[in-house]
Order: sequence, then structure tokens, then C-alpha cells
Amino acid sequence: MSAHPDWLTVTRGDAPLVVSLPHTGTDIPDAYARGLVSPWLARKDADWWIERLYDFAAGLGATVIRTAISRTVIDVNRDPSGVSLYPGQATTELCPTTTFDGEPLYEPGAEPTADEIAERRARFFDPYHAALRAEIERLRARHDSVVVYDCHSIRSVIPRLFDGALPHFNIGTNIGASCAPSLSADIESICAESGLSHVVNGRFKGGYITRSLGRPAEGVHAVQMELACRGYMREPLGSVSEGEWPSAYDANYAAPMRATLTRILQTCLTFAQPKA
Repeated sequence: MSAHPDWLTVTRGDAPLVVSLPHTGTDIPDAYARGLVSPWLARKDADWWIERLYDFAAGLGATVIRTAISRTVIDVNRDPSGVSLYPGQATTELCPTTTFDGEPLYEPGAEPTADEIAERRARFFDPYHAALRAEIERLRARHDSVVVYDCHSIRSVIPRLFDGALPHFNIGTNIGASCAPSLSADIESICAESGLSHVVNGRFKGGYITRSLGRPAEGVHAVQMELACRGYMREPLGSVSEGEWPSAYDANYAAPMRATLTRILQTCLTFAQPKA
């Protein structure tokens, strides 16, 4: 019997790998839809189809943790204290009030209040992180090391957030603090071999999940992978409008990037499992 709320899915495996899906949810319960400009705008910045792209992870023995709640309700990858993950750069809040493009999510005056944000944190944010910590603790009791792999994607061209087109693979390790250098190097090598563009600790260095959980000295190695959507979706580059975004998931189109991601997760397992 699961002790988790129905919006929180924890698929347990015994391998030393936790796969986090914090931004694939699109559910906006009625109580949190009040004042939103539009349902489409509220879901525009979801990490579209990432749960399908990585649906092989459980088959590798990984533990997969996913929230069905939209990041517009609350973003479980932001620092709950409100401190910016990227000081001086445009970003969105714990409870976002704008899209990545800067469009208001709420009608004027309908933004969440401090009390409403606190309630959302207690209801959705805290249980997600409690689940992450519990599964890491469970696996650390069995393994010397555990890798936390945080899955993300974003549209390739968002001028408000970054210049030009984002590399296909954006590896974030909190500037090397959240995982062993050898793991980061192995992941980077696989990305380079794919023939697609990549960067390590570029525009995206890892969000709150990576930064708060990565403790290499304690055997917990956290990596964020931010994918540019064009690598696995037929993405219209630049601004998008309702009706054209998100584009449909095409398994054949996504197959090359999925193959690279499979190699990456296998490498995470090889890293964490004791050498013979």
C-alpha cells in the first residue's frame, strides 16, 4: 500500500540510481487555477514528454519519482527560501508568476499570496523532497554510492533566459560540487560521442534538487540534465502559440536522443555499482 498522495508516483527499484521528474506534471487542481490567464499558458513551460523519453529507466532498476502537479502550482526544483538559483539572470519563482518568456500567468492581483505559497509548499513541495530523501536513504543502506539524476527539458530558443539556441545536452553539477568529476566526465563523453551539442555547467548548472541533494563525500552524486526540446521533439524554434505547442511525441524522432540517454543512465549505474 502506497503512503504517497495520488499526485506523487514513486516506482521503486533496487539499483543505486534515483531518477527525478519534477517538471513533467500538467495537473492544476481547481483550487489553484483561480486567476490564471489561461490553462495553456499555465502549462506552456512543462518539460514535455520527458516521462516518455525516459520510460526505460525503471527497467534498468532505477527508482523513478514523479509529480503530476504542474510547475505553475509550485516548482519543486526551486529553493523554497526564495533565494534565486541564478542571481542576476532571469528565472521563475517557487510559485511562478510569469512564463519563461515573461508573460503573466495570473490576472492582475490574483498572484499567490505568501500564505497560499506556504500551503502549496506543505502540500506538494515538501512531500516530493521527502520522497527523494527517503529513497536515497533506502538505497544508501544497500549501496556505497547512489546517483540522483534530475530530468529536465526546455525550449531551445528563449531570448529572455539565454542567447541563441541552447545546446542539446546541458549537464549541471553545481559547478562540480554535486557529483564526482569522473561521473561528470563520463556523461560529457557520451554526449560528445552523440554528435549533438553539449555543455557542462553552462546556462543551467543544476537546480535546487541537484544542489540540495548532491553530497559526493557522503556517497550521493547528483546530476541535472537539461535537454533542448529540438533534440527529441519536432520543435518550432522561437516563440510558440497555442495549438502548435507542445508538438506531439514522435518515438522515431526521439530515438537517437533516447539511445544516448540510455547510455548515460547505464553509465550512472556503472559508476555507482562496486567494481568487481
